[in-house]
Amino acid sequence: MDRRAFFAASASAAALAGAFAATADAADRRPPVSRVKTRDGAELFVRDWRPAGPPRGTLLFMAGWTLPSDFWGVQMADLTQRGFRCVAYDRRGHGRSGDPGGGYDYDHLTDDLAAVIAGLGAGKVTLVAHSMAAGEAARYLTRHGDRRVAGLVLIGATTPFLLRTDDNPRGLPAAAFEGLRQRLLLDFPGWIAENAAPFFTPQTPAETIAWGKALMLQVSRQAMLDCSRISGLTDFRPDLKAIRVPTLVIHGDKDASAPLPLTGQPTAALIPGARLAVYEGAPHGLPITHAARLNDDLAAFAGA
Repeated sequence: MDRRAFFAASASAAALAGAFAATADAADRRPPVSRVKTRDGAELFVRDWRPAGPPRGTLLFMAGWTLPSDFWGVQMADLTQRGFRCVAYDRRGHGRSGDPGGGYDYDHLTDDLAAVIAGLGAGKVTLVAHSMAAGEAARYLTRHGDRRVAGLVLIGATTPFLLRTDDNPRGLPAAAFEGLRQRLLLDFPGWIAENAAPFFTPQTPAETIAWGKALMLQVSRQAMLDCSRISGLTDFRPDLKAIRVPTLVIHGDKDASAPLPLTGQPTAALIPGARLAVYEGAPHGLPITHAARLNDDLAAFAGA
């Protein structure tokens, strides 16, 4: 390539880069989206909080089983002030989203996530997924690709596989999942009351615990039961092995809902290049109980 061709190509590349930046800036100036309609007609509630100036990046928060986007309020408020665009949505059947009467499988749920990302009109996002949402994030990457994903943070993940099988001897027996299903069907509020304490820490204020329980009770019974089933029975090992975006796995060593040796450690080991950060004394609800440390780690990861 001669010098004139080289400079012409460089000018074209610069023009394309400028056009892309202008498109991204225009997207970030769009009015915040409050509702997204999915492929099968379900309506999802979306929070879209933006910083005063140009965003350092976009964080997309995905709440765990039975929890709505309210769960991420502390992270979103803090990280918006640090210059990030922060988005969260209520899974179908959760919080303020519609209850379409079905679609509680990982194909539908990851298609829902794809609809939310497309509705943002932004560039790449960093996915921040808690608990069962780790499976949604992993399946999204294998089902829809990573073109729109800059990075992945898995917090208290229930991946890679919770069911005991011949090649997964540390999992839980199928009878345990069926027993849980029957208890959830007949007395979901009672189950929440019994399991609230280990979700938090002994230092967590009673008002915060009551707030957390109230959030979980917003879920539809169908969504709660079906999501519990697929979370326990779905094998995400192939999905995790295929992930190629920068990944941070954060897990508490006091997580009673998703014990570290069964979930966080093997999840990090399966994802190429993933980094595991273990929070000492942290339970499953660490986004609430260890918010300051988590917010710092999210800012460092997404802003790197």
